[in-house]
This record gives sequence, C-alpha cells and structure tokens, in this order.
Amino acid sequence: MTPEQLPIEQYDAQLAEKVSRLQAMMVPFAAPDVEVFRSPVSHYRMRAEFRIWHDGDDLYHIIFDQETKQRIRVDQFPAASELINQLMAELMAALRDNRTLRFKLFQIDYLSTMSNQIVISLLYHRKLDEEWQQAATLLRDALRAKGYQLHLIGRATKTKICLDQDFVDESLPVAGRDMIYRQVENSFTQPNAAMNIQMLEWALNVTQNSQGDLLELYCGNGNFSLALARNFRRVLATEIAKPSVASAQYNIAANNIDNVQIIRMAAEEFTQAMNGTRSFNRLEGIDLTSYECETIFVDPPRSGLDSETVAMVQAYPRILYISCNPQTLCDNLATLAETHDVSRLALFDQFPYTHHMECGVLLTRKA
Repeated sequence: MTPEQLPIEQYDAQLAEKVSRLQAMMVPFAAPDVEVFRSPVSHYRMRAEFRIWHDGDDLYHIIFDQETKQRIRVDQFPAASELINQLMAELMAALRDNRTLRFKLFQIDYLSTMSNQIVISLLYHRKLDEEWQQAATLLRDALRAKGYQLHLIGRATKTKICLDQDFVDESLPVAGRDMIYRQVENSFTQPNAAMNIQMLEWALNVTQNSQGDLLELYCGNGNFSLALARNFRRVLATEIAKPSVASAQYNIAANNIDNVQIIRMAAEEFTQAMNGTRSFNRLEGIDLTSYECETIFVDPPRSGLDSETVAMVQAYPRILYISCNPQTLCDNLATLAETHDVSRLALFDQFPYTHHMECGVLLTRKA
C-alpha cells in the first residue's frame, strides 16, 4: 500500500480477517458473535501529521515507511479527510514561495472535523517572531477568503502562537441527536469520525434501559460520557489531562447536559478514593457515596487496565469496555471472566488497511 493509493478492493477481505482473528481470541471467554462495524474505505481519518521536506526551492509533505524508514513524498493522502487533502495542496502552494513561513518548518499537523472546521499547526526548529506572526495572519486570511473555516497555530521549542484559537468544534449525529465536541489540537480525539459515531450508537444500544448511574474512567473530552448521559440517571467521569477536562466541561454546557460530573484525576487515584485508601482535595463537595453506579465504562490506553483497576471494576454489575488493543483486553478478561460473562462483542474498524483493531465488550455479572 502506498500513502497515495489505498487498496480499496482488499478492504472486505482485510475486515473479514480481523473478524476471524477477534473471534479466535474471544473463544476462551464464550463470547457471542461479533457485531461488525465497517469504516468508510477512504477519507476516514480526521487528523494527520506530516514531516516537511525541503528540496531546493521545492517543499512537500513526507512520511517515513515504518519498515524501511524510506522517505515517501505525499501530495495527496486519501486516508485523510477531503478537507485535509484540499488544504495540503493549498498550503504547499502558499508556503513554497514564502521564505518567512517555510524557513526551518519541519512538520505540519492537521485536525479536521465533519463540520468542516480545521486547525493546522506549523512546527519549527527556530524562534517565531513578529514577522512570522504577520505572515501567518496573511496566510490564514487568504485561506479564509477561499471559504475555509481554518485556524492556524505556530509551534517551536517552548512556544505556541495561536492566531485566534487552538481548537475546532465537531458536530456528530448520534442516534437522532447532534452532539457538539470541542477538540483541542495536540490532545487525544477519536481519529475516525464515522467510526466514532458507530461506537457511540453501539454503546447507547447496549446500555439502553440501564438502572442507576454510570461511572467512566479515562473520559477524554467527554466523547462517550456525554452521549451515554441520556441512558443514565447521573454520570461520574474521570480524566487526567487538563485540556481534555476543559473540553469536557465546555461540551457539557454546549450540549445542555445537566447530569454529568467530570473529575480531574487518574483512574488509579480514583480507585484509591473509591476504596477509601486516600483522600483528595479535588473531591471536596462531591459525595461519591451518593452515586449508585450499576455500570462502569472503561476505554483505557493500549496497555489496558492495571490489576488494581481490574479488581475495582469487578465490583460493578455491568462493565462496558472499549479497547484499542484486543491482546490487553484478553489479558484483562482472564480475570474479569471469573465474575462476569461477555454478553455483547463488537469490532470497530477504526484503522482500515492496518492490523489494528478496536473492539467493545459488554460484561454482565454472572448469575
């Protein structure tokens, strides 16, 4: 596969291989049939990062082949959104003859949305000055004059210059309701927006008619907790990254949601608070005992849940687990399956044309 040409004709076979691989991994846990959610076959990535190569007067995006480490020129990138592809061309055309903006530019990051907003970060190996800011403002205004809803950022060592803002506001149609999500550049966001919608709708489906409250660990910008709020009395969610917490608080207000509480703390710290082994000032005014959490939602990093958190989540009747690494999911299930059954299993093809899989399981406490 080359970055400028996707093997679309192989998509179905590659997806089928992932399904059979996941089914085989889940055999020890007596999992039900896999519910399969397909990705768009092109223009599915809402964010992309490229190194910039200077070749005399020429300037272009590159990526490196992960195996050979070879440099590959990229003028179009069909895995990325159409908006990113349009601006890749526009930006190179504008930067090639602009000495101020191209000097020591080494990387460009793009974060786009289905709502047609985009934030572009230009990364430099030099100090950014007033001259850079003036040139960047002219570039931004010229691109806006062409109809792009664009925000431009300059980054260098210990420097970040926002010409106006460092975020975009995404709008996703989720089960009959438009959800607004603020996404900050350089923070985690779901890369495949179409797949994110399907994950949210699946999570809503498996938690319908839920009793009590929902606890979520690793909530990010509130992606899942805000969408799921309609299925629960109250939602209590934790997140450690400051920009994500700020986005989550904005998203709660933007979506007029009044039953979600976000706490800034690590999942491991929250486990200690719930177990009463440590007290935290930031929990002042929040009565953890008033929550009747019948369901816990976890979407951990690739490393999965640590053993303390696995033991903590086992106390809940229902566990909704989204995993970006089925291997660590299976490691966790080896313990969780002692107390819970896998009642739903889904594969989300978040990363087409790679071996990576995202999956979801609903675990219910054994009778």
